Amino acid sequence: MSSDVSAAARPAGRGTGAPRTAGRGGGTARPGGPSLGARLRRVPLLVWVFLLVPVAVELFWVFWPAANSFSLSLTRWDGISPAEPVGLANFADLAQDPIFRTALTNNALWVLGFGVLSVVGGLALAVALNRPGRGVGFYRSAIYLPMVVSMAVTGLFWRVMYQPGGPVNAGLEAVGLGSLTRQWLADPDVALAAILVAAVWRQVGYIMVLYLAGLKGCDATLEEAAAVDGASAWQRFWHIVMPQLRGVNTVVFAVTVIDSLRTFDIVWAMTRGGPYNTTQLLSTYMFQQAFTSGNLGYASAIAVVIFVLAIGFIITYLARQARAEEQS
Repeated sequence: MSSDVSAAARPAGRGTGAPRTAGRGGGTARPGGPSLGARLRRVPLLVWVFLLVPVAVELFWVFWPAANSFSLSLTRWDGISPAEPVGLANFADLAQDPIFRTALTNNALWVLGFGVLSVVGGLALAVALNRPGRGVGFYRSAIYLPMVVSMAVTGLFWRVMYQPGGPVNAGLEAVGLGSLTRQWLADPDVALAAILVAAVWRQVGYIMVLYLAGLKGCDATLEEAAAVDGASAWQRFWHIVMPQLRGVNTVVFAVTVIDSLRTFDIVWAMTRGGPYNTTQLLSTYMFQQAFTSGNLGYASAIAVVIFVLAIGFIITYLARQARAEEQS
């Protein structure tokens, strides 16, 4: 009797007499489902074409030239004669190059200024225009419109704006600030800041659109509940809205850093790195070394520095974000 009771109390499926679940074809079912190879064979051929063609183009036009830059940075090459291996001599020369140090300092200032001004301005505009109202769509379109224009055209437009008799100086004189007028792009003290204003003017609309998309996904009920509890507008924004924009902040940071380090068109269109190399960025100095001086090995070393800086910034930020998410 005791053996019958224990057998009845034993959970079904355990023991030697437990039935086995039959799979297709009468065999035992595998808990993991179809194998990876079987799942890949189910993907239609057209899907593989749409996946592999962009990958092949990306490998040929982006990754292969990037990898080639690493190898060229270890050579002395003028683009015509055979490349001469020089090891790390190009990087040693960079450390002693005063123009490179100026370009590196300008790039650091550019990342800070371009990043802070465009992100703060874009976020402020997104918050201000994230509400229904008359003419809101027009304002959004007008602010985003400069983003449609290329950086080179933006540079030429602002070059006209900064001319001695241009709209900027004329506007300052009209409001009684004629003492502030100057040749903006010929003054070493303000030329880089003048170019930065033009770049931010174009970028702020793009950042605004990114933050508008993020604000549309925020939970409005949380903000309403905080308002009922007596939280101020700033407290609701900082403690409720901003945490929900964490994903958008990651995208904005990556885009801003990459755009900052590869900025070339607007600087080249406005000053070509002048006056006296005071507006040189790493990208413009790299271009000059490659296509003006014909020193492609040295230019490749600068390209490697740009790549390392961009990857370092982004990986550091993503690691800090992941650590913060784990702690929260």
